[in-house]
Amino acid sequence: MTTQTLKKAELHLHIEGAAPIALAERQAERYGVDISGTIADGRYVWRDFADFIQAYDRVAGLFRTPEDYAALAEAYLTEIAEAGAIYAELIVSSDHGEAIGIGADAYLDGLGRGILAAKEKTGIEARMLITMIRHLGPERAERTAAYAARRPHPLVTGVNLAGEERMHNVADFARAFDIARDAGLGLTIHAGEMAGAFSVRDALDHVRPSRISHGVRAIEDAALVRRIAEEGVVLEVCPGSNIALGVFDSFDSHPLKRLRDAGCRVTLNSDDPPFFDTSLAQEYAMAASVFGFSPAEIDAMTRTAIEAAFIDEPTRAVLLARLAG
Repeated sequence: MTTQTLKKAELHLHIEGAAPIALAERQAERYGVDISGTIADGRYVWRDFADFIQAYDRVAGLFRTPEDYAALAEAYLTEIAEAGAIYAELIVSSDHGEAIGIGADAYLDGLGRGILAAKEKTGIEARMLITMIRHLGPERAERTAAYAARRPHPLVTGVNLAGEERMHNVADFARAFDIARDAGLGLTIHAGEMAGAFSVRDALDHVRPSRISHGVRAIEDAALVRRIAEEGVVLEVCPGSNIALGVFDSFDSHPLKRLRDAGCRVTLNSDDPPFFDTSLAQEYAMAASVFGFSPAEIDAMTRTAIEAAFIDEPTRAVLLARLAG
């Protein structure tokens, strides 16, 4: 068995950052936007983290209507389904829907239509996690959490906190997460990526999420790694992203295997795949070729992802059966 034939799942994917390059080029042509500085030789180009954010925003600006977002979700999910994916969670931004002028409801509706279209074609299941933007501050996060808590779309099942990890304290966002928790939404938070192990510890102390987005810099603190393992917190690990952004210098120094060997529940994810010259299929392939995991060990990570997914129990049971089948 090879990773090509393994069924796959991912929990950490920013939808605007997943725009296939061919789709972005079509959108740019449609709207008459020059993106020659953002796409070159069939790749997204950027120099450092700040430039990556600017490139991300330029690509996000190519999607302006609910129909655009339907096309984006359908294109990405179809792509990964063809590579064996049976489940994905999309990190989406209701704030972005407001910022581009179509409104949060229409933004989610477009994405939802794309998700359902991909499911009809390929059978892939997907859900949406509404992200709160850390650098916009706690008050804005609380408004976003309150919006998510109203369950604006049936495919919205969780919340995340993303953005500049080095701004504000995690404790500042505790109320926003409490709003989401009280509404029965799943909780995950970016921590331990651009900031160190303390960021993960603060997330566990103040948010009490079932999952951590990234979390890889927990490796800097052995006691914290033991805590993650003991509490069963799931880490949404994105190795290709971590290397591309310089979180670790090389795959040899990346802690995925050390975290797994320490008893942490880890999963494989692609984050913003075309920006980082990766894909979900490539992350699975690297798990075998670079980190030395066996097909059974990789399959166990997929099972962990489905067990940790923010989905209803009947759907989880179906996905686990598909994984085992």
